Amino acid sequence: MKKTVLITGATSGIGKATAQILAKNNFKIILCGRRKERLEELEKELSAFTDVHSLSFDVRDKNDVLEKIEALPAEFSDIDILINNAGNAHGLDPIQTGDLDDWDAMIDINVKGLLYVSKAVIPKMTAKKSGHIINIGSTAAKEVYPNGNVYCGTKHAVDAITAGMRIDLNPFGIRVGAIHPGMVATEFSEVRFKGDVERASNVYKGFDPLQAEDIADIIHFVVSRPYHVNIADLVVMSTAQASSTIVKKTL
Repeated sequence: MKKTVLITGATSGIGKATAQILAKNNFKIILCGRRKERLEELEKELSAFTDVHSLSFDVRDKNDVLEKIEALPAEFSDIDILINNAGNAHGLDPIQTGDLDDWDAMIDINVKGLLYVSKAVIPKMTAKKSGHIINIGSTAAKEVYPNGNVYCGTKHAVDAITAGMRIDLNPFGIRVGAIHPGMVATEFSEVRFKGDVERASNVYKGFDPLQAEDIADIIHFVVSRPYHVNIADLVVMSTAQASSTIVKKTL
């Protein structure tokens, strides 16, 4: 019997790569994201391998999140695995010059959005006493680096929320864990630098960063473990990266 997986932030990067690998490995997929055209394209692509349904919403809109997940068709309503992947970094400024809108966006997406989606999915997991939640964090959940202030704060929050979820959901037999990637060559830096493609591309020059497919492969491994095995906390970096700010570059 196919397990059903709901993935947020599925239109690009880690979310998209995860949807692709899981679709090819006999999982039913619920794709979630803001960009409807991208969702439709990915749904068409993955429908060649499995059953796919897409939901277009912004995780910041709690009413829309709750309503759309509640209204899932019967064949997709029994969610076995939730992958909270949606997240963003906005700006790279010291605290004294940080932009309030950037702070709001990071807190609303990375923390509150994760909570809204989890709130919509968890009740059915507790009712059936099974399920698996994977929260995508960051090395920024484990250390604070210069000008990372609020972004690091949101990812530290994800780390703490994950631990709290694991404790609270333990009586229901629900697996909860987090995967914390280092530098992954996705649209992440382009968003952080607000569309400055040249500045974003420089982040990944001179070394081999992680690729979205690397994290997707790890997620597939995690969800494929026997049910008595829970990968609770996993930090993943490229070989060239020693910490959030120490990277061996050839340039």
